[in-house]
Amino acid sequence: MSLRTKLQGTGVAIVTPFKPTMEVDYEALGKLIDFIIGNAVEYIVSLGTTGETPTLDTEEKFDIINYTYERVNNRVPVVVGVGGNNTREVMENLQSYPLEKAIAVLSASPYYNKPSQEGIFQHYKNLADASPKPVILYNVPGRTGSNISAETTLRLAKEVTNIAGIKEASGNMVQCMHILRDRPEDFLVVSGDDHITLPLIACGMEGVISVAANCFPKDFSDMVRYCLKGDFGSARPLHYKCLEGNDLLFAENNPAGAKAFLAEMGIIKNVLRLPLVPLSSGVHQKVKAYLNK
Repeated sequence: MSLRTKLQGTGVAIVTPFKPTMEVDYEALGKLIDFIIGNAVEYIVSLGTTGETPTLDTEEKFDIINYTYERVNNRVPVVVGVGGNNTREVMENLQSYPLEKAIAVLSASPYYNKPSQEGIFQHYKNLADASPKPVILYNVPGRTGSNISAETTLRLAKEVTNIAGIKEASGNMVQCMHILRDRPEDFLVVSGDDHITLPLIACGMEGVISVAANCFPKDFSDMVRYCLKGDFGSARPLHYKCLEGNDLLFAENNPAGAKAFLAEMGIIKNVLRLPLVPLSSGVHQKVKAYLNK
């Protein structure tokens, strides 16, 4: 069974809760995992960008991965984020990280270096060769500074056997449609943009890897399931119900928005590691008002 079948629906790129002392708060992480799974999402993504991975050391990453497996306890699949802009180092990480219980690896395109399309292709080809698990590409030009073109995505999908899918967060609907039209039959394509998940599923995507589903897992995953069944009449009200919340989630930075929501809901503390800081008081008040509605 391909990832296109196994990872239909809503995946959640979970935040990493911290204590006021800046240590990882495993009790809060457990509460968050239980909250998300209890509200019917299909899978969890550990150590995505939303998890503030640039501020975690290697020991913390290993501990978070292992704790997540233990707490999830096979209730849903787990995808693990393993990325970076040093290809050799990422290859080494793919060999050393505890990936035995993961269904796949999500790997963001190299940031800051701004490689050519050939460089991006060779980066992922080498990662796929090194990875013990299928690799899901992650295209997020707003963070990395470079775009994985539709042509490069399709070339990887067709030429590299261990490349199994893509999280597409370019926001470019035309690029997404070219990928969806020409992809191999078993190639997974999911949205990386919460705001436009509904129209992207209408175009043919299998679902989403979401930030919003940290905070609104039931409404968001219900919306995605309605979309996948073609019931857009039922999906649209949920889409618009979540719209203002999505705006607030990304008003300043991610995951400051998600952590503000989750703190107000009593699940985690509103603590981020520098260089990220909590939402400004004005936006935080809007979060409180939205939740009160």
